[in-house]
Order: sequence, then C-alpha cells, then structure tokens
Amino acid sequence: MMKLPEVNVSYGDLYIMLIAPIRSKLLLTGVELKVFNHLSEPRSADAVAEAIGGHSGNTRVFLDGLAAIDILEKKDGMYRNSPSAQAFLVEGTPTYLGRLFGVIDRSMVSSLGNLSELVKEGSPPVREVGSLSEGVVAEYTAVTASSEVAGHAQLVVKIVSRLPEFPSFRKMLDLGGGPGLVGMAVVAAHPIMKGIVFDLPEVVRLTEAFIGEYEMGDRVGVLSGDFNNDSIGGGYDLVLASASLQFVKDIDSVVRKVYDALNPGGVFVSFFPFGLTHEGTKPEIVVLGLLSTTLMGEGKGWEQGFVADSMIRVGFRSIHSRTVGTPWGPMDLDIARK
Repeated sequence: MMKLPEVNVSYGDLYIMLIAPIRSKLLLTGVELKVFNHLSEPRSADAVAEAIGGHSGNTRVFLDGLAAIDILEKKDGMYRNSPSAQAFLVEGTPTYLGRLFGVIDRSMVSSLGNLSELVKEGSPPVREVGSLSEGVVAEYTAVTASSEVAGHAQLVVKIVSRLPEFPSFRKMLDLGGGPGLVGMAVVAAHPIMKGIVFDLPEVVRLTEAFIGEYEMGDRVGVLSGDFNNDSIGGGYDLVLASASLQFVKDIDSVVRKVYDALNPGGVFVSFFPFGLTHEGTKPEIVVLGLLSTTLMGEGKGWEQGFVADSMIRVGFRSIHSRTVGTPWGPMDLDIARK
C-alpha cells in the first residue's frame, strides 16, 4: 500500500531562487534595448516596439514581464516607468545606473558561470591591480561616480555635516576617493573647507576630470599613491574613507597612518561595506556580493567591527559605531576622534 512521505516544509523558497535570474535578465535586457528611455510617459506596447525596433507581440510580453516585477507600471494597456526605473534607468539623467548594473552582472553574476570548477579546483592566480587596463579603470571609475551621485554621496554628506566639529573643519582627505564625488559633495556642503582626493595614479587622472566637470578646482585637489605603502599627507581635520578600506593589506598600518595625518581633535569617518556577522554568513546581500571576488581570491569580507577594532588599537580617544542602510546593503559607520 502506497504511503506518502510526511512533508513539513515547502520548496517554494527554492523555486523562487530558481526563477530569480529571470528578474535580472528582464532588467538588463531592458537596459540593453533602452526601453526605459521611452517610458517616462505612458506608451503602448506597439509604440515601444516601434521605438526599439522590436517584435510587436514579444515586446508586449516583455513589457508585461517588467511590469510583473514592478520595474514598469501598466494601466489601461499603457506602460510607464516605475519611480525607481525613472530615477536610475533612463539614459542621460545624472543618476543613470544602467552601465553600473552591467558591470555588476559581469563581475558578480556572470563570472560565476564556472562556479563548480572554482569550488572543486580553487582560485586562479590572483591578478595584480597594476595589470588592469586603462579602459577597465575608466569604466570602474565612471560607474563608481554614477553610484555616488545616485544616493551614496547624499547619505555621506548628511552624516558628516551633522558632526559637531563640522563647522570648524578646514581641510579634509577623501581616502581612496575614486572619482571624488563624495569628497567634493562634503566640501561643497561646507562654506570654506578644502579637500584632497587620494587614490591610485591611474584613478586620480580621471578624478581631475570630475573635479573640472563640477567646477570644484578651487577647493579640491588630488594626491596620488597607494595608501598601503605611500604617504597620505597631513594636517587634516577630517579623513573620510567611503567604502575604500576593503583594499587594505594591513588595517592597523593604514588606520595609524590616518591617525598621524589628523590634527589634534581631528575626526576619521569610515563607511565599511563588508562587515559580516553570523560566522561570515550574513548579511545575505553582502555575502552574495562578495562571493565572486572571494572565490577568485581577489577580495573578502571581514567580521563586523573590523575597522572600529583597529581604531581602538591605534589609539583614537573615542569611537562611535552604527550600521547604516544603503542600496548595497548595511554598511558599518565608524566615527573616531583623535
């Protein structure tokens, strides 16, 4: 006589995981076909198909898929961008992130096509940073800039400008600042403070172009080097490390360098995106974002408190830490005073 097994759990969550790649495929194809450029106002599927050179019937099916995952809105047979699509997926807007999402797909998702091989055979030889082509550096810097103006710079300015010492600041360092938009935004929020953006030589050449574009040349300069090995200057009232300390080789060495570069009473503000909890298995968004680079031997996460613990060891007189929510997941915010 047939006896069915007793089942006390559902495989629904596993099914959702299996179809999850369809969501990203819809998003990335929409970016590729420039669909969102045509949907700032309601349009029919036929009008969109004509605009993108698409098949009428399949364009409608595709748009319905985008509406199903709430990237588009559909009403009375007409489609338009959702608020997030309008903000981040329309080319030519200051907060366009389509190019960034393509880079994320290539570096975090598509790169896991050989996941079984990586698990069985281990990481390939680690690529040296210096081997990156000029084009790769330019693309990475450009997409970093787009993510900064799409919300991160605003968040940093809000936090830093509320520091009680902020009005007294005269000179700041944006450590590992990349395109420099976060540092420039902090400087712009202050009436007289000036700033320096520190990054690798191949990066600061591009930073200078952003400084010119935003007409900040009278208040923001650049300094090139590797903060693991080179001097970062001195005489700073504020040092800001916005998602850059994941590139340290020896955290105490770099944090001590920051301590020495600060004036008495100076403030070190660190936003660290890779603080892990639950024995390195949470937050999920952080663990998954790091998976590809960790498997490739090119990066890793650290336990939450990684930066704050170093600040204590180096000798900062006070450290205040909290978690800040961002589109990339939770970040550790550590504020240390010399």
